[in-house]
Amino acid sequence: MSDVLDPHPRLALLHLRTSRRHAPWFQEKLDVLNDATVRVAERLGWRVEPVASAEAGVEATLATVDRADAVVLMGGEDVDPRTYGGPLDYPGSGMHEPLADEAHLAAVRRCVEAGTPLLGLCRGLQLVNVALGGTLVAHLPTVSGHRHPDDFVRNRVRLVGTALEGDVDAEQDVRCTHHQAVDRLGDGLVVAALAGDGVVEAAVHETAPVTGVQWHPEHPDTADDQLAALLERLRRQAAEATTLSVAG
Repeated sequence: MSDVLDPHPRLALLHLRTSRRHAPWFQEKLDVLNDATVRVAERLGWRVEPVASAEAGVEATLATVDRADAVVLMGGEDVDPRTYGGPLDYPGSGMHEPLADEAHLAAVRRCVEAGTPLLGLCRGLQLVNVALGGTLVAHLPTVSGHRHPDDFVRNRVRLVGTALEGDVDAEQDVRCTHHQAVDRLGDGLVVAALAGDGVVEAAVHETAPVTGVQWHPEHPDTADDQLAALLERLRRQAAEATTLSVAG
């Protein structure tokens, strides 16, 4: 991260793939979310650098993170259960992406070490948790309240503590589509929001500028409000990190 925050700061957008021949419908779904993220970020003045880590690999992903003023870690396939000691066979198990997992887990740890602000979305929250030693629920017993076969589920979240006050409006519906969730919290993480059934919907790091939300603020119906607020939070954190770097 540079010593002076550019008026157009650099945002590393870490996702998995630009092509999924085995699941083109899933690629289309994720492209919509990725495109909405880029659109809102650029409207807010970010210079976005996307990286498809399953295709680019670990070193290219980390090089992009090192150039960035902040990082957004997007959703996608289930996190490989071998990364957190989970069951190899579980309901809803699909294709895993070990190379992307390796790259994204390394990116989270790099951000924590360097103080680079990071926002994890859906799988992104789960990766933050696993990277810091936490575990995941492989398949939620209340999955019907969090994922629909054909669409996003509308939920409300309850804020826990004050970490996300002003950045998340608990009076608005959020869009969810996940069947896994945070189980044991990773080191340094605290719960910042819960679903009605007790599922962790957001977590923040106690000392590092790291935030993860389980829902999809980048959904096209909510991105201009919900994602924009979290990106502004990220920008404030990047400015604070730059100030501390210069002072140090």
